[in-house]
Amino acid sequence: MKQKGITSFIGQRIWIIGASSGIGEACAKALFQAGAKVALSSRRTERLTALAHKQDALVLPLDVTQQEQVASAYQTLLQNWGGLDLMLFVSGVYTPLRADNLDFEVAQKTIDANLLGPMRAVATVLPEMLKQHSGHIAIVGSVAGYSGLPKALAYGPSKAGIINFCETLYYDLLPQGVSVHMISPGFVATEATAQNDFEMPALITADEAASEILKGIQAGEFDIHFPKRFSGFLKFLRILPYPIYFWIVRRFVKI
Repeated sequence: MKQKGITSFIGQRIWIIGASSGIGEACAKALFQAGAKVALSSRRTERLTALAHKQDALVLPLDVTQQEQVASAYQTLLQNWGGLDLMLFVSGVYTPLRADNLDFEVAQKTIDANLLGPMRAVATVLPEMLKQHSGHIAIVGSVAGYSGLPKALAYGPSKAGIINFCETLYYDLLPQGVSVHMISPGFVATEATAQNDFEMPALITADEAASEILKGIQAGEFDIHFPKRFSGFLKFLRILPYPIYFWIVRRFVKI
């Protein structure tokens, strides 16, 4: 049994949470060009308004750590559109952390935004999708969730949680007609990765990432990961014994 894709984005009602920059902004622009109706959410209202200029778009500012804001935005969307075809959750935070500078407050905020944020959004939109036995839920995680990597002491666990969350969602929702898309990008040139002070292998642009994401959703793919030359290598590392895995990371990750 294969889950459904989206044959065409024309007229599709799509909610992008985390649309004000980076991958989310690139996805919004691509979807506008494809003829979709797009709702734009993030904390930065000014950027959303500028992005929505002269487009068939709703601007729904929110903070993903605040359940009431997520619920209110969704109710506004339903009042305007009557339903939702795809929720694309892109929002996330990244602060480089290693054991010698572990800040629990930073870690807590990271988990709240990156893991509980998507859970809040899914819990909000899922009841209506289950009633209709249709819809798509797409969540952007990261290849950092595959296994432990340097400087990802909070970010990595938050993305590992997304992988498990999406896997369980897929298992539960496939028989219900609701499609789940787990998105795991490698390094993408965004405001977040601009913080990194090391060379990022296989770095791609946000536009390239958006193209991979939308192609994967159209094809009905569950596991959307890219660029394959990098994400495939990290998938391979997951199956190695720990001594070999740690040796490779220390040898090739010079940070």
